Amino acid sequence: MNGKLITFEGGEGAGKTTQARELTKWLQESVGLKVITTREPGGTPTGEVIRQLLQHDLSGEPLCDETEALLFCASRAQLCKNLIGPALKDGTWVVLDRFTDSTLAYQGYGRGFNVDQLRNINDFATGEVKPDLTILIEISVEEGFSRISKRGDGVKDRIEQAPLEFHTRLHDGYLEIAKREPERFVIVDGSQSSEKVQEDIRNIIRSRFGLEV
Repeated sequence: MNGKLITFEGGEGAGKTTQARELTKWLQESVGLKVITTREPGGTPTGEVIRQLLQHDLSGEPLCDETEALLFCASRAQLCKNLIGPALKDGTWVVLDRFTDSTLAYQGYGRGFNVDQLRNINDFATGEVKPDLTILIEISVEEGFSRISKRGDGVKDRIEQAPLEFHTRLHDGYLEIAKREPERFVIVDGSQSSEKVQEDIRNIIRSRFGLEV
């Protein structure tokens, strides 16, 4: 039996990474499933190098928007081919911090690229790997940036430094994407406490996959 792919999406500061980590722990320890968690961009040695390029302009040359979009998809292709695809076939569940919908939101709605073209590039990169469930953690742009400002280092990466208008467009884009695929997406109110968000997510997982825990 194949595993399940659960993806987390949302804007900056939404808490995806924390919630993905907590869900993985619960699925492993309380449900008893074989689960791995990973992230985009990254998750493989090649993907992590691409992540550094995308976040910090390590080459010293500013990335054009087209290069940014293609690098995200290149990291995704490597991740699907070398990690996610084999794991799912082995019966392992995968909890993924960002996936294809991030490209549609950030590079499509945020940067202004044709969303249908980006969908085609995503399909090329992912092959047969598709999410069984996508959890969109929704918070306002203002709340997200308030959380970022309270981080220990206070350092923003290249995309976090984009103008407020960019982040507003991608926030609204996420809601449009979710509206288009209601059977795959579930929207969770990210303005709640971290504990309440995790409780909501666990209830969604129980209902969607028939878990009795």
